[in-house]
Amino acid sequence: MAYTFDRRSFLRYSMIAGGAVGSASVLAACSSGSSDSGGGSATNPKVQLSWQKNIEFAGEYFAIENGYYEAAGLGTPELITGGGPGTGVETGLTSNKVWIGMTAPQLTAPVILQGAALKTIAATFQKNPFCIVSGAQSPILSPQDMRGKKIGVQASNENVFKALLTANGMVDSDVQKITVQYDPTPLTTGEVDGWVSYVTNEPITLAEGGFPNANFLFADFNLPLVAETLVVRQETIDNERDKLKAFLKADIQGWYDAVADPAKSAELAVTKYGKDLGLELGEQTKEAEAQNLLVVNDDSKANGLLTMTPALIDLNIEALAKAGYEIAAEQLFDMSLIQEVYAENPDLKKPI
Repeated sequence: MAYTFDRRSFLRYSMIAGGAVGSASVLAACSSGSSDSGGGSATNPKVQLSWQKNIEFAGEYFAIENGYYEAAGLGTPELITGGGPGTGVETGLTSNKVWIGMTAPQLTAPVILQGAALKTIAATFQKNPFCIVSGAQSPILSPQDMRGKKIGVQASNENVFKALLTANGMVDSDVQKITVQYDPTPLTTGEVDGWVSYVTNEPITLAEGGFPNANFLFADFNLPLVAETLVVRQETIDNERDKLKAFLKADIQGWYDAVADPAKSAELAVTKYGKDLGLELGEQTKEAEAQNLLVVNDDSKANGLLTMTPALIDLNIEALAKAGYEIAAEQLFDMSLIQEVYAENPDLKKPI
């Protein structure tokens, strides 16, 4: 049986520095000198998603459906589909085409290092969804278990895979890296023993296709990068701080609703926001349940959804260094806005 999967993890979260935007275009965009924050009018801001309108943006769907953005004075944000050529969040931000975007540190860091004035102000996923999936009969449950095994690695994911090896004291020769495409059929036929995957997608769909499997998260083995980070231009923080805080509040409200109701999250993705994508309700519901495990952990329970602790920021900086991106925390992260949002709205944080 051949399996067909979307390529979201491979297109979006590749650790190829040029994957987000070329250095020349970044520097050209950064030199515009415009004081206009771009990305839409005072209301209905343009929001660049990291991928198609599937379950991954359930919090934003709820924030629209339940009127949180409207109540915050933002109207209805325009959710812009990403994932295709030229649709990287960093590209949209540096060219002033969007107001805010959802991306990942390993895509934002290299663009900042090239000269872009961008900042990460929140993180929806406390853990990056990258994983190694393997057959349940011969499970690979840690990087050390990969020794001597054939691991299917897509070309766009070679850097993140190498970072996983480095973070765990391993080298390329410890595994048999097999360059593969995006259909994991070779895993089901035994051509490879493990497969670079996205925990909220391939493990679920493989199981539904009759292939029991196991997996381990990169984030649980010394590569604790966050994902679905909210990133803006520095000038937006400087000039539109209150608007950003209003957006964050509404987004947080939406994500509390999404976490509480995976079935409704899936329904919104399948029947409304992603209705043209041919999404399957049962599979999207399982993805919603799986992604909740990435959104909610002890820290986000204690401090509120979308927050990052100083310790988690430090871990991300260390992980980026292992991937070859030497960047300071203050260059990449600014958690002051979301901290103010929770301080000013003590009822915002809810039990989960």
